[in-house]
Amino acid sequence: MKRFSTIILALIVAVAPLYAQKNPDLRWLPKTPSHRAELILPQVKGYNIYKADLHIHTVYSDGDVSAKGRVTEAYYDGLDIIAITDHIEYRPYEAQMLKATQGYHEGGAPKPKNHHLTYKPASEEGILADLNVPYNEAKKPGERLGMVVIPGVEMTRHPDKIGHYNFLFIEDANTIYDPDPEQSIRNAKKQGALVMHNHPGWRRKTVDMNEFHQRLYDEKLIDGVEIVNGGSFGPKLIHRCLDRKLFMAAATDIHSTTAHSYGQRDYFRTCTFVLAKDLSLKSVREALEKRRTLAFSHNNVMGEEKLIEEFFHNSVSMKVIYTSSKGEKTVVMTNTTSIPYRLRRGGKGEGTLLDPFQSITFKVAKDKDLSFTVMNLWTADDEHPNSKRLHVCYPAKLLNKK
Repeated sequence: MKRFSTIILALIVAVAPLYAQKNPDLRWLPKTPSHRAELILPQVKGYNIYKADLHIHTVYSDGDVSAKGRVTEAYYDGLDIIAITDHIEYRPYEAQMLKATQGYHEGGAPKPKNHHLTYKPASEEGILADLNVPYNEAKKPGERLGMVVIPGVEMTRHPDKIGHYNFLFIEDANTIYDPDPEQSIRNAKKQGALVMHNHPGWRRKTVDMNEFHQRLYDEKLIDGVEIVNGGSFGPKLIHRCLDRKLFMAAATDIHSTTAHSYGQRDYFRTCTFVLAKDLSLKSVREALEKRRTLAFSHNNVMGEEKLIEEFFHNSVSMKVIYTSSKGEKTVVMTNTTSIPYRLRRGGKGEGTLLDPFQSITFKVAKDKDLSFTVMNLWTADDEHPNSKRLHVCYPAKLLNKK
């Protein structure tokens, strides 16, 4: 037995150098690891904040990236949650996919059918593609990276008369389509889907509701609204969400690569902040149902005022570091997050930039409040169907205690 062990050890010693030098003509250069972007955020109301993109397209409809590739992009962009929401009715890349398989078909590849249904209903053959493939392709890569991948699709009809809607948390994408768009929505709801009204102002002259939209909202078929699409923000939509108790979302609606749309810039990818107990499909859904979301785009945060206020107050720390003989206080404010804040005291100017993880000081006269407007935090205006910037006030009594 001892002799056998000695032989095995000798073989390992002999083979190891050969394995390590399979090709002596090659040298491995130092590898630079890929880095995930991180957005450091506060807790709000005891919940963690997770970053979600609820509107993403792949090559299975009209996107430029595979479903698996979207997961990888999202991970390195710093996201925790994504929804693959390829178009049900609009799948232009299907023709190219079929052409690529022409060698498998006698007489050439079949022509695509029912893949452009935005303005016309499907023929009797119906949609032949498997609409569940994008989610099935993304699910396991997402799990391996510790991400939540939400099963979803986008209903894509006439943008002005009907609009586009994401169906999230669906069970089977293949059983949703109906020539009647309202029936498609009802089919999704039967599966337990949450319905998000996408970019209500896209290819329209207003974000206001038409008769079709009004009916959907009145019948409570809508659960949320995309108030930010890419870099397009609809301020009026904040009021709609508050009035009708709907969650607010910001999403990329990404079609190209995120490197093209968001790389080499000084702002994070557009996303929805989801305030959830943990990173699970169940908790994410519960957060959307309870409307614990904030929209984030181009370093702006939009949402319900109480959530926005707590988000800001938990993002910064403040203390009085000096009080003069005349009672004037020097207050230092420190930003503990990755969000830059632009603070304006008074009614004019762009304000002072409080960069991430930096501090600034204010001078406050004796017995005066410290008040300012946070120019990149948006809430609803109580008097007009629009939005306003968050106004913050630290009363003099509070400063005296600090």
